[in-house]
Amino acid sequence: MARRVARIARVALCLLVPVAAWAQTTAPASAPSGASLRQRYATLQPALERSQFRGPVHLASVEGDRTIQGDVHAVVAQPFAAVSGALSRPEQWCEVLILHLNTKYCRAASDTGAPQLDLRLGKKFDQPLSSATAVKFAFRTVSSTPDYLAVEMQAPDGPFDTRDYRIVLEATPLDGGRTFIHMGYSFTYGTMSRMAMQVYLSTIARDKVGFTLSDKQEPGATPRHIGGIRGLVERNTMRYYLAIDSYLGSLTLPPAEQPEKRFRNWFDATEKFPAQLHEIDREPYLAMKRSEYQRQQTAR
Repeated sequence: MARRVARIARVALCLLVPVAAWAQTTAPASAPSGASLRQRYATLQPALERSQFRGPVHLASVEGDRTIQGDVHAVVAQPFAAVSGALSRPEQWCEVLILHLNTKYCRAASDTGAPQLDLRLGKKFDQPLSSATAVKFAFRTVSSTPDYLAVEMQAPDGPFDTRDYRIVLEATPLDGGRTFIHMGYSFTYGTMSRMAMQVYLSTIARDKVGFTLSDKQEPGATPRHIGGIRGLVERNTMRYYLAIDSYLGSLTLPPAEQPEKRFRNWFDATEKFPAQLHEIDREPYLAMKRSEYQRQQTAR
């Protein structure tokens, strides 16, 4: 039994972790709209202004009974029209998702005419697609208006006994040619996947932390960040937000130059938070992503 749990934990490292960083949070109390998202901006503005992330970014996570959710709200220095145009189609999301260490391949496809994302997830080094694991997300544009974009991706089943993955991105314009975005997720896990994550978090990832300060601090001690499942989710939430930001920041370049710009910007952005996000060195990451991106353009 112990050997089986250890094996599942190793697979969880390359399956549960990246998938977990892309499911949806609890829906806002009011009907989703540009107005409701701008109200959230007004509420979060003080936190955005004193953010620890060297820019207007706010990260939150909540762990419930066999559920986990995370949210990032941020102001990006891109006009809404550019953001909406860049994130409204599934093939554009593959340009974002491939930046993550564990995404080996992404292709927009369709299932009986409905758009979906065909992902292959694996380890933090080059590997053949045959050894990566497939996960399919249905893609839907919920709303696309002059002042509000909302897209969602859903997968009823995931690796092992994880399920009910739901991903959302919302965006609305701000003054000064800026855009306020929200990326959220949630997923549910069962007994086997919980055991796998606990093994992973107590062995390979025992020293990994998230971004939120623990509420269990000793008087006079150095502040500590949370670990565990919430720490895991916070790390991946930030990785995917940085992927969105890196993708958006590359779009003014000629198309042939954009992928390399994204790879370099994403890696450099993650290295600003080495305690949470450092996994491999720069050159191995760049070499891996160049190879995977080329494969993504040709493999079927």
